[in-house]
Amino acid sequence: MIVILKHNPNREQLESLINWLKEKDIIIHTSIGEAHTILGLVGDTSKLDIDLIAALDIVEDVKRVQEPYKNANRKFHPEDTVIPVGNTQIGGGTLTIMAGPCSVESEEQVVAIAKAVKASGATMLRGGAFKPRTSPYAFQGLGAKGLEYLKVARQETGLPIVTELMDLSQLPLFKDVDVIQIGARNMQNFDLLKAVGHQDRPVMIKRGMSATYEEWLMSAEYVMSGGNENVILCERGIRTFEHYTRNTLDLAAIPVLRRLTHLPVIIDPSHATGKSWLVDPLAMGAVATGADGLQIEVHNDPAHALCDGPQSLKPEDFDPLAKKLLALHAAVKSLEG
Repeated sequence: MIVILKHNPNREQLESLINWLKEKDIIIHTSIGEAHTILGLVGDTSKLDIDLIAALDIVEDVKRVQEPYKNANRKFHPEDTVIPVGNTQIGGGTLTIMAGPCSVESEEQVVAIAKAVKASGATMLRGGAFKPRTSPYAFQGLGAKGLEYLKVARQETGLPIVTELMDLSQLPLFKDVDVIQIGARNMQNFDLLKAVGHQDRPVMIKRGMSATYEEWLMSAEYVMSGGNENVILCERGIRTFEHYTRNTLDLAAIPVLRRLTHLPVIIDPSHATGKSWLVDPLAMGAVATGADGLQIEVHNDPAHALCDGPQSLKPEDFDPLAKKLLALHAAVKSLEG
């Protein structure tokens, strides 16, 4: 249920309403916008008398919310969420470009790539220290050593780092990571989602390979219900009957999520297609469709990459793409304005 308050509500009446709701074991989430203040009520609201609440002088409207996700619901939080990360932000009209190697292979490699992508316009460094692989014989990442190499790259460039957390046991190692990524395979690892819900760092949730929008948003709800409201959604392609590409990128997710949630939306065209030559057009399409950012894999030597070389761009190919993306984003914003 949501309660929309009138502009500048009487403080005593508001406190009285909040205290009454708390007595009924209702959790209250307050969203303050430019025109209205909204109280999002979570709990057993079935016994609350809507007419009684609506009759209060400070209340403009009361609505029941049918969707099971409350904190992530735009009805609860009409204003877009903007997430500060280091010296940049995700959302709020900014195009965030996260770029870097699929897997961290050495300190020299990740530092060189970090410097290259920053020079091209990237504002965050992505890189895998722990890697979930389909084959048990494939490269699994450098683990804790890879995290240290990412931190060196951050120190050298100033770029905040985004990297994937795979298991609860790894969480203590992530205390200095700027954005914790939850991969597609762990989108419904509810114990992991609960754990990062108690962290003070942003969490980016990649969509599961067969997840619906509601299932995806319920994963965000798990994190937000723990108190961490800095959640980012990342579309990385879903599994369909088509085998030509690695997955099928769902660009319709951008306008759909814009309607359903206030959380920022990032698109990963690299994992979506598995083909480097498709990254350019799909990244451009994502920006034109209104994405808040992109996650793009860049490797200095894709042919010899230890992980996902075929979908990685060389720095010299990423550079013109990044410039096009930033120019397109500026053009789209000017048309909207």
